Amino acid sequence: MAATELRGVVGPGPAAIAAPGGGGGTGPPVVGGGGGGRGDSGPGSGAAPGTVAAATAGGTGPGGGGVAAAGPAPPPPAGGSGGSGTGNSGSAREGWLFKWTNYIKGYQRRWFVLSNGLLSYYRSKAEMRHTCRGTINLATANITVEDSCNFIISNGGAQTYHLKASSEVERQRWVTALELAKAKAVKMLAESDESGDEESVSQTDKTELQNTLRTLSSKVEDLSTCNDLIAKHGTALQRSLSELESLRLPAESNEKIKQVNERATLFRITSNAMINACRDFLMLAQTHSKKWQKSLQYERDQRIRLEETLEQLAKQHNHLERAFRGATVLPANTPGSTGSGKDQCCSGKGDMSDEDDENEFFDAPEIITMPENLGHKRTGSNISGASSDISLDEQSKQQLEETKKEKRTRIPYKPNYSLNLWSIMKNCIGKELSKIPMPVNFNEPLSMLQRLTEDLEYHELLDRAAKCENSLEQLCYVAAFTVSSYSTTVFRTSKPFNPLLGETFELDRLEENGYRSICEQVSHHPPAAAHHAESKNGWTLRQEIKITSKFRGKYLSIMPLGSIHCIFHATGHHYTWKKVTTTVHNIIVGKLWIDQSGEIDIVNHKTGDKCNLKFVPYSYFSRDVARKVTGEVTDLSGKVHFVLLGTWDEKMDCFKVQLVVGENGGDARQRGHEVEESRVMLWKRNPLPKNAENMYYFSELALNLNAWEAGTAPTDSRLRPDQRLMENGRWDEANAEKQRLEEKQRLSRKKREAEAMKATEDGTPYDPYKALWFERKKDPVTKELTHIYRGGYWECKEKQDWTSCPDIF
Repeated sequence: MAATELRGVVGPGPAAIAAPGGGGGTGPPVVGGGGGGRGDSGPGSGAAPGTVAAATAGGTGPGGGGVAAAGPAPPPPAGGSGGSGTGNSGSAREGWLFKWTNYIKGYQRRWFVLSNGLLSYYRSKAEMRHTCRGTINLATANITVEDSCNFIISNGGAQTYHLKASSEVERQRWVTALELAKAKAVKMLAESDESGDEESVSQTDKTELQNTLRTLSSKVEDLSTCNDLIAKHGTALQRSLSELESLRLPAESNEKIKQVNERATLFRITSNAMINACRDFLMLAQTHSKKWQKSLQYERDQRIRLEETLEQLAKQHNHLERAFRGATVLPANTPGSTGSGKDQCCSGKGDMSDEDDENEFFDAPEIITMPENLGHKRTGSNISGASSDISLDEQSKQQLEETKKEKRTRIPYKPNYSLNLWSIMKNCIGKELSKIPMPVNFNEPLSMLQRLTEDLEYHELLDRAAKCENSLEQLCYVAAFTVSSYSTTVFRTSKPFNPLLGETFELDRLEENGYRSICEQVSHHPPAAAHHAESKNGWTLRQEIKITSKFRGKYLSIMPLGSIHCIFHATGHHYTWKKVTTTVHNIIVGKLWIDQSGEIDIVNHKTGDKCNLKFVPYSYFSRDVARKVTGEVTDLSGKVHFVLLGTWDEKMDCFKVQLVVGENGGDARQRGHEVEESRVMLWKRNPLPKNAENMYYFSELALNLNAWEAGTAPTDSRLRPDQRLMENGRWDEANAEKQRLEEKQRLSRKKREAEAMKATEDGTPYDPYKALWFERKKDPVTKELTHIYRGGYWECKEKQDWTSCPDIF
């Protein structure tokens, strides 16, 4: 997917000020004087005098005389707004009502349909055939009458409808119908929970249930037969034992016979208890089977509804994609473009479906990620087509001819593959995200190990920090380096490849930039990667990052776990910090965009100095610059010496702070203009390469990470075939290769599990999987168990001795 930018960097327009309260809908605005209604103080039982609703309906009261912000409502159509209760659709009631949409358009006429305990609405009656604008379940809804014509329906969650009828009589008809439908829906819900009615159970389910009960009954009969045999043979055994007791045998023999007799009796008692328990189980299964089947059917119905909703969203998505591709007057999106205030209010106000015809689904250009077809489609297809005639081996030979110091300035353009999101999502419902097989269409041609190495893009910040004599100034550069690692994520909404267990990635820039780096995937579940980088300029960086993620419907939260260590050799200063949470928004529908939020505490374990960085989450109503980061550098006593300010996608500035004597003799900070004079720019993002939007928005460093290099380990990410095929535009082959590699990894894991189980049974020691280049041990500073580089990789590379490397590709 193409990268995206945050919506609404420009401040919200006048329509972006939503009325709080009322669930997910927006209440009518309070313009005139008046008391606490829904428009200004959250949910209320009656309309606030002075609201649009009261003004339009001619309501009176202490706050009467309020100005209607949206103007008078349009006149009702001829024949009244109500519809017949026995329409062609078979609905309980249908007709026209006026629904509050937003502050610009006020109340708009909509066609409402009440059927089967659900209230749905459409723009027009004709629209019922293809598009539903919204539906609310009356079983969990509250119906509140505001005045003679206005009433509210809310489910207390994300849906609230502010409605207005053409007259008091019409309003009363609707309220009565709604109350009756609600009572019926509540009754049906209660019956579905408590009743054992089998009407909704399909014939197939009944057959399966009967077969299961028949099998259970057969097994119980078998057990009963076994019990009879046990009783018969047990009686014979006891008879034989009694005969033995009557014989003249030594005293010791009689004691033994008595013990055997007692044990035989206990055995018979146990077998009787077992058969009785089996009969009880069968009776319980027969008694509760109806209720279990009802619950199962309810869950199936819920899943079907969810699938239908997602399918409808997918169809609308495809329709919008075709409409956007056919448009010729829409301006092309650029990476730096941002929505206007009107865009923001449209995407953030009220019901998304209540936009008028001109800006209906105004986010359509953002929903479809289309930078690929803006002038490079032919080029991309030519490149991928030409590369398809050349084998991977021949390509490697061609790349061998390039010298090591030559750097790539481009990669094959991203092909314009269409992707049916529904075809993937419908198979993922109810599954864990980490176990969903995702096609390469969602990926970028880099692995997670390579993305981790991208943290070193601004390594010169650590070079400068190593030269600082003042530990607090050094901490400022370390903080800037921490923020800089997020600058590559602003447009990179595609996910990297999950590394295979044992996969490695090296980056040797010792001659050019003075550092070299090695990463290894040390765990597969949970995914964990260890990274070690060392520089001849006097610093070492190491980290182990575990990725956890949670899918929350509209967005995906990615939470990296683990500490990052930076050690400066000359001074012995040892810094540690953790990463913040990354959130990917608009997962199902809309344009993907990324945000970073949370706090980072960078601690110097030698001096006690500390820097607290705050990544401000994006807020629709905030006037602050988007992606803002603030920070304070303090010493061991908590005294602030530097203030940091900037954004995680652009730059970071540093301000020196000195305490001066205040008016009352106490300490006070410098005034604003005095602090401004001490501004120092610590870091600024490098510009993206030309045509980066066609190359996954890769930076200059990212373009070279997957470039083929001689002498790397056979487990290096550059040699991963599915990733290489994807980079060359051969996505179908890449998907097939990805499935092969995952199956190979799965078989290796099963083999290890079988060996571990066998060792457990035999009582022999078994060594679990161990990383090749990293060793798991307790960190001396943080006291955490982590993987630390054990050494040996660069020596093996020099000798080209890779015999210890596993075969993972």
